[in-house]
Amino acid sequence: MTSLLTSVTNLIIHIISSLGYAGVGFLMALQTVAVPIPSEVILPFAGFLVSSGRFNLVLLALIGGLGSCLGSSIAYWIGYKGGRPLVEHYGKYILISHSDLNRTEKFFAKFGSIAVFIGQLLPIVRSFIGFFAGTAEENFKKFLLSVFVGSFLWSLVLGYVGVKLGQNWSSLHTKFQKFDVLIIVIIVILISLYIWRHVRHLRRRTVD
Repeated sequence: MTSLLTSVTNLIIHIISSLGYAGVGFLMALQTVAVPIPSEVILPFAGFLVSSGRFNLVLLALIGGLGSCLGSSIAYWIGYKGGRPLVEHYGKYILISHSDLNRTEKFFAKFGSIAVFIGQLLPIVRSFIGFFAGTAEENFKKFLLSVFVGSFLWSLVLGYVGVKLGQNWSSLHTKFQKFDVLIIVIIVILISLYIWRHVRHLRRRTVD
């Protein structure tokens, strides 16, 4: 695992060093379509380059926001065009029902903009929320605005931390790994509760 993270980090450094702002935008776009590239490495390293005079912090945050909009738009339209048909045809095999889809749509109708905004501030979640928003047919313009604002702030904060850390920017990823583990644990618990609820519901229907 350590060697894999080292390889990913080296790849990120190479791409940003070679392509500059375009590399940051490209990596942030990939990161928001479920490609496992941690923004906790992309942005602090770019922040380090701000401290060395190569980048501008505000422009870096702008590029981070626009790159996230590009990747999230792809994820959104994949979910919008393919998410519902997949659920309707194959959802029963993974315990997803029409009522679950309807609840998701109601959730996004009520909390969509806030959920997408907060999702941009959470590692892992920000990589997948576009797909769920598209599947729930969240308003695209509102979705895109929430993505940009959330990702701009995320890029600004992590870039600024990278500026302050300087050559020690990589230490931030180590600290974020604990947070990543916490998010993964929460997701696993929620999935387990979801499966348990559906299995219990199926058992009740069988008994009745």
